[in-house]
Amino acid sequence: MAMDEARFGLLGDPYRCWAPKGTRPIVGSRMIREYTYAYAAVSPHDGVMDSLILPFVNTEAMGLFLRTVAQRHLDEFVLMMLDGAGWHTAEGLEVPPNMRLVFLPPYSPELSPPEHIWDHIRENYFGNRVFRNMNAVEDQLEMSLRITELDPVMLQRLTGFDWITSIPLNAN
Repeated sequence: MAMDEARFGLLGDPYRCWAPKGTRPIVGSRMIREYTYAYAAVSPHDGVMDSLILPFVNTEAMGLFLRTVAQRHLDEFVLMMLDGAGWHTAEGLEVPPNMRLVFLPPYSPELSPPEHIWDHIRENYFGNRVFRNMNAVEDQLEMSLRITELDPVMLQRLTGFDWITSIPLNAN
C-alpha cells in the first residue's frame, strides 16, 4: 500500500471550468486558513483504499492511522510506502506488527500513488466550491472519500501507473 495525507479547508483553489464564449466565469473563494487533513492508504494492485479524516498531521495522528489500517488488514502483512515527512519518521511513531514502512526518495511526490487521489478529489469534489464552515468541508471530504473508496477500478486506474505500460517502446 502507499499512504499520504492531504490538507482540505476553507481557503479554496480555483479550477478551470467551462463558460459561454465571451464571458468570464466567476468563482468564489474564501481567505480563511482553517484546515482538516485526510489520510489515505491505497493498494494500486487491487484498488483497496483506507482513509481517515483527522484534525492534525503529527506523530500521534500518524500512529492512529497506521493502527486503523493494520486493524482493517489483520490477516495481511502491509508493506506501506510513504514519503519522509517528519511525523512519518519520528522516534515515537509505533508501527503495528503486521506492517513495515518503506520510504520514497526525497522530493518525489510524483512517485506517490495517493497524490493522484488528492488531485481527483480536489478537482471533482472541491473545485470552485465555497464552503460555509469547516463542518461543510469535513462533510464534503467524508462523502468524497467514501465514494472514492467504493470504486476500486477507478482507484486502480488513478494509482496503478497503467499509462507507463501503454507507451510504445519503439516510438520514433
